[in-house]
Amino acid sequence: MPPEQDRFCSSCRSALTTDPFPSCPRCAATIGPFAFATLTDGCPKCWHSSFRFERVLRLGPYDGLLRDVILRLKHLSGDVLAELLGELWAERAEARLREVRADAIVPIPLHWRRRWSRGYNQSLALARGLAARLRLPCRPNWLRRIRYTPMQTAKAPSARQDNVRGAFRASPRVSPGATILLVDDVMTTGSTASEAAAALRAASVGRVVLSVLARAHG
Repeated sequence: MPPEQDRFCSSCRSALTTDPFPSCPRCAATIGPFAFATLTDGCPKCWHSSFRFERVLRLGPYDGLLRDVILRLKHLSGDVLAELLGELWAERAEARLREVRADAIVPIPLHWRRRWSRGYNQSLALARGLAARLRLPCRPNWLRRIRYTPMQTAKAPSARQDNVRGAFRASPRVSPGATILLVDDVMTTGSTASEAAAALRAASVGRVVLSVLARAHG
């Protein structure tokens, strides 16, 4: 049995890793059984959105036990849980994650002020768990948050893009042409991840694919 499964009972593993709904390949939003969505055009929820990442892979919707666990990750005691959850995530979604053919895993960074107040970056802990299972390098230093921004949840959806514009900068150590698996815990509108992907693209990476634990309602 994989070591991460020692920490989750079978019912919890199923609840955390079973996605009961179809989702859009472009924005990962839940779509109806008769909705039409493609990687190129997306779904009705993202037709008019512009993203700098190629597509989104989600573990599930922001609901139920997965939502409860993500909220727990916001606390200092969540770092071990986040890493174990990252390993479980990679174990259950390994085939889809490997199809990306990523060269490195990069977590969405926190500004140092928020990281100091929280005690750790949950996206980094998740990325480490994913990297350990997938045997890929985790490169948290390839992306830095250079501007402190108010919490996105405190902003209206229409204001979130402006809130994070210019908030990230890629390191000169980024490998040109690399395929990056960008990791975050929750995606709502995609503004934060898109801005992070834009910074990586400006550093000449080849592709950026976003992977999130959960997709919230945007």
